Amino acid sequence: MSDPVIITAAITGAIHTPTMSEALPVTPEQIVDAAVDAAEAGAAIVHLHARNPETGAPDQSPEAFAPILGAIKARADVVINITTGGAPTMTVQERVRPAEHWQPELASLNMGSMNFGLFGMLSRFPNLNHQWEADYLGNHDIIFRNTFQDIGFVLDTLQSAGTRFEFECYDTAHLYNLAHFRDAGKVSGPLLIQTVFGLLGGIGPHPDDVAHMKRTADRLFGDEYVWSVLGAGRHQMPIAAISAAQGGNVRVGLEDSIWLEKGVLAPSSAAQVTKAREIIEGLGRRAATPAEARAKLALKGGDNTAF
Repeated sequence: MSDPVIITAAITGAIHTPTMSEALPVTPEQIVDAAVDAAEAGAAIVHLHARNPETGAPDQSPEAFAPILGAIKARADVVINITTGGAPTMTVQERVRPAEHWQPELASLNMGSMNFGLFGMLSRFPNLNHQWEADYLGNHDIIFRNTFQDIGFVLDTLQSAGTRFEFECYDTAHLYNLAHFRDAGKVSGPLLIQTVFGLLGGIGPHPDDVAHMKRTADRLFGDEYVWSVLGAGRHQMPIAAISAAQGGNVRVGLEDSIWLEKGVLAPSSAAQVTKAREIIEGLGRRAATPAEARAKLALKGGDNTAF
């Protein structure tokens, strides 16, 4: 199987909190170093959030990304993907601002509203260092709002910049939502579809769930899309292996899992990239270069961003 695998490294995210792992990057310098290390380990794409360097809370202001983006670009040839997901407690207007301002090659886009349950982690991490962590993780009332209006707003806001999207699909309906926007002429291929498994509120992590999402995407999009997978928590590597064995692509990183293997905290996103790369190479495939990822996804190139 000669088609190279695009590895995305999601560096810090907005789900895990600083108390959970000392490896989770919080400051701009830590996020930059983590992204560069992941690129050197084999990631063609780095998916970025920003955080308040004092508290570690998610920060979706354009200013928070300013010391991160150019520094990564100066040190690594890697595709930079800015989140428009931010945190599920933010408005879509807040969430889109960094991508609108910085005009990256890629931005993530969540394709449907959903319940968002993080409270299961409280039993594993009962002694949190910040009150915001307890309030955030303990919230049983989070709905991650991504209405048709919200999705259309993000698409319209970023259209003129030539930014393309990592379409995050947490359930089957999200694939149909994406097909709706494709049919309406709002998006076109190649579509990078990131199918997400194992987050409470979305589809589960069973291999049958992965097969169901893949079959549905094949039927709806045919050769218009590039398939990638994201397994939450302990499901990260098993689901990456399923995708790699079937010709797909993978996303790893501390945003999605703080674990390297059972009972072992990952020392970095780069360590997870290395482990994913070993799985990929064991299957007779190889990691894609950033140039190969840009060509496969029809990206505008790193010189055409605002950073």
